Amino acid sequence: MDNRITVVYTDGACSGNPGPGGWAWVVPDGEFAAGSDSETTNQRMELTAALEVVKAFQEGIIIVSDSTYVVNCFRDHWWEGWLRRGWLNSAKKPIKNRDLWEPLIENYCERDNISFRWVKGHSGDRWNDEADRLAVQAGVEQSSLKGNLSF
Repeated sequence: MDNRITVVYTDGACSGNPGPGGWAWVVPDGEFAAGSDSETTNQRMELTAALEVVKAFQEGIIIVSDSTYVVNCFRDHWWEGWLRRGWLNSAKKPIKNRDLWEPLIENYCERDNISFRWVKGHSGDRWNDEADRLAVQAGVEQSSLKGNLSF
């Protein structure tokens, strides 16, 4: 059984909302990936970053994000109410970004080795800043990036 836990920082960025955007994830002193969408929102890019981490790592992960939208969903169990109400929010309106939430929540429930931690954005956290830089770069360039930050 694999008991490793990998900490991964994520971020999403958007120029205009909606507009062109980018997402990124970064393992401190390790690998990273980033991608883009030509017409998206900041929330979708934050969610995409988290979903891409879940798809990239099978071992235990702690996703560190400056998105309260992502972190609070799991911390405050919003997703449980969404499922009970058939993907409706407390105002009985359809959940936005369900196409991204659904696979993220499914993985969270099935794997039991994913957790989330909030970090204040743009506060000098080295790895949050690096995830932001990569997300912005991917969004501006409308490109995909992958590599290793080991020195």
